[in-house]
Amino acid sequence: MTRSISRRRFLELSAKVAAGAGLTGLAGEKLFAGEKEPLFQISLAEWSLHRTLFEGKLQNLDFALTAKKDFGIDAVEYVNQFFKDKAEDRNYLAEMKTRASDAGVKSLLIMIDSEGALGDADEARRKKAVENHYKWVEAARFLGCHSIRVNAQSQGSYEEQLDRAAEGLRRLTEFGAERRMNVIVENHGGLSSNGAWLAAVIKKVDHPRCGTLPDFGNFNLGNGQRYDQYKGVREMMPYAKAVSAKSNDFDEKGNEKNTDYRRMMGIVLDAGYRGYVGIEYSGTRLSEPDGIRATKTLLERVRNELAEAY
Repeated sequence: MTRSISRRRFLELSAKVAAGAGLTGLAGEKLFAGEKEPLFQISLAEWSLHRTLFEGKLQNLDFALTAKKDFGIDAVEYVNQFFKDKAEDRNYLAEMKTRASDAGVKSLLIMIDSEGALGDADEARRKKAVENHYKWVEAARFLGCHSIRVNAQSQGSYEEQLDRAAEGLRRLTEFGAERRMNVIVENHGGLSSNGAWLAAVIKKVDHPRCGTLPDFGNFNLGNGQRYDQYKGVREMMPYAKAVSAKSNDFDEKGNEKNTDYRRMMGIVLDAGYRGYVGIEYSGTRLSEPDGIRATKTLLERVRNELAEAY
């Protein structure tokens, strides 16, 4: 059965194409019956603009609108560092929510740092770290996010850290689950950048609300050692509820110098993931806006190249 569209709708979509969006850039739009949905959607991590934010040239409240207006991105990932004293300020959070809604932007998650080690060797400090995250679960729920991103920081041997991180994550996940919120862990240095270890932690937590946020670039194990980034992402993808497309620099053809995006997105898609892929530009050679645009262009190109295979 062929789906028809109104003349007005056809003209609206045609105008978008004429403006340079292109058929493949219209996420979720279908001009003709049988046209595929995009393989994945693209979101923007607030860290991509961290220098601009730290310098006071952009305020957290304006981030959602900036993502939409400046970059054509309609989904965002917040970072708690940029509103760290506002987790329980409902007036502030209501303003964030309103501004995102008015801009037509989805709030996907909040990345949480500096609230203590969820795998702390000291049980009392571990419990306190878990409880420190509760307010961010509530804030994310209020904003309409699906997850908070946390760290699996711990101390001790490989097995001790696995047990301690899993114990802290389980407590936090149970709190989040009661509020229909996910708790997802990013590879973020130390043992958490060991894909096999992090996958084992999530498996030990054994809760559908606990998962991973694989980052393409965070595989520094410390002491000059690095974990294979492709192996690590592959190990984390079975538990992924979000994906972070880390970028730092690009060659003359627009490819990321440190990550083969086509190979990496193949790993992501092979795992059956079809959610948002977040741009997280962390480079310095390009300006933050230019780095974001370069990453978006690369993701769109790879998405087009892989469309036939998937």
